[in-house]
Amino acid sequence: MYMDMLGIGGLIAFALGWFIAQLGKLVGDTIKKKRVLTFGEFLDAATRSGGMPSGHTASFLALTTYLGINYGFMSGIFVLAACMATIVIYDATNVRYAVGVHGKLLNQMAEESKRKDRKVRVVEGHTIPQVIVGGIIGILIGIVMSMIM
Repeated sequence: MYMDMLGIGGLIAFALGWFIAQLGKLVGDTIKKKRVLTFGEFLDAATRSGGMPSGHTASFLALTTYLGINYGFMSGIFVLAACMATIVIYDATNVRYAVGVHGKLLNQMAEESKRKDRKVRVVEGHTIPQVIVGGIIGILIGIVMSMIM
């Protein structure tokens, strides 16, 4: 199988959406801390799930926008991408967000009860503003990638 130039453009749009959103987290963390990040802080910000902006939303909407422009907004491939984006965004704002809140509460309860249990890894989801900013980034990247390709 081979991938045509439009397929490569979609892959690049998806990757750029994620990369630019993660870069936004790095910039945001640097501004918040008012100093250069340590290597550990840099890695955390670059790979963190959750936070501003939503990398999930940016990457999926970049791909979905790109596919809609290039294959048509009534094409099967666009509909599939739009459905997947909807599921991913719903999951990020509801399921993963709730799991993150529960993880924080479990860790707090274990700490308060002086138990020696290992802390639960907290996976953060996204708030609506984080999704909106990620969506704007993704749509702009999809449009730009369509113009380039």
